[in-house]
Amino acid sequence: MNIIKKHALAIAALLLAIPAHAEIAVIVNNGGASLSQDEVSQVFLGKNKSMTPVMAEGSASDEFIEKVLSRSPSQFKAYWAKLAFTGGGRPPQTSSASDVVSKVASDAKTIGVVDAGAVTGDVKVLFKL
Repeated sequence: MNIIKKHALAIAALLLAIPAHAEIAVIVNNGGASLSQDEVSQVFLGKNKSMTPVMAEGSASDEFIEKVLSRSPSQFKAYWAKLAFTGGGRPPQTSSASDVVSKVASDAKTIGVVDAGAVTGDVKVLFKL
């Protein structure tokens, strides 16, 4: 096998080893209001209490925290620990993706973050990442 083929195989193996990031969806009830990404951020940081935020457990939520809230997951936890300690609110609930979709579908005042593959026709997608 020549050197080019060896390198091509090595590169292909490395690319397969890199985890693919799943698309993330921010969802609301089909009758829910449309919110901008900034407004969604305000809800998930407890600065806007008009909606109840829920997040699917796992990497989708971590990626949402990093991309939309501009924090690491540990910074997000520390932020909410401080708020909870001072009586400033409770962090978003976490649950399975299917539970998040069910909660959002049944409550117009709930907003959720899930892997886009978990979205059903029972909810409205505000935006995807």
